[in-house]
Amino acid sequence: MSDLRLVLEPPIARLQLNRPERRNAMSGDMWRTLERLCAELETKAEVCAVIVEGLGGHLCSGADISEFDDVFADLASARAYLGAIERALDALSRLDRPTIAKVEGATVGGGVAIALACDVRFASEDAHIAIPPAKLGLLYGLVETRLLVEAVGPAVAKDLLFSGRSVTPEEGLAIGLVGRVCSAAKLSEAVEAEARLWATLSPGSIWGAKRVVRATLEGDVAQVRSLVEAAAMSADFREGRAAFKAKRRPIFAREG
Repeated sequence: MSDLRLVLEPPIARLQLNRPERRNAMSGDMWRTLERLCAELETKAEVCAVIVEGLGGHLCSGADISEFDDVFADLASARAYLGAIERALDALSRLDRPTIAKVEGATVGGGVAIALACDVRFASEDAHIAIPPAKLGLLYGLVETRLLVEAVGPAVAKDLLFSGRSVTPEEGLAIGLVGRVCSAAKLSEAVEAEARLWATLSPGSIWGAKRVVRATLEGDVAQVRSLVEAAAMSADFREGRAAFKAKRRPIFAREG
């Protein structure tokens, strides 16, 4: 069975880290697989929301340090390895479907990056969250750092990166690192309910909102206007207006 797998349960899908004996530490192969699975997800019109989770009680304990002697043996191999991580996280962050990360157990380093690449993060109250590259003499990469700064701002990002300290889920909620904190017993239920809620709403609105937020952050005014105008002319908006007038629940098309 793959260490990283895509499970389709329309209208949702699950990206599952399946290496519980290593607390789901990400190998180089897993980073490359993540990029491929994101591309595959974009072909699945029946999927309206994606849950990113780890099996065995941990989201991800970070990159697999046992590979470091090999992947950082020289500059060429380091570039290849770091490039695979960058492409994987960029693919996840730009996935056209809304994503929710299930933050539990060890969520460290690259595991935090995976969570940050998701649109929303729900955390268990006993999750262990930390970004420790400074303890190894490494730097968080381009995509990881951008996502962190977008979530918590530059000053807090520097605090976390400089110190490598652990962040409680409650502090994570306060600084914007996570969006909701749940009891361990209720985390799966809350994540599932949120994903299934999204699946009942307008795909055009949700997927469009994701693109508008990204375009706004990148200062692409023309794209924002184009997306907003397209939504105003869309079938989803016509259905939404008709349902509002008829005082009924809207029925939105599921095709991407």
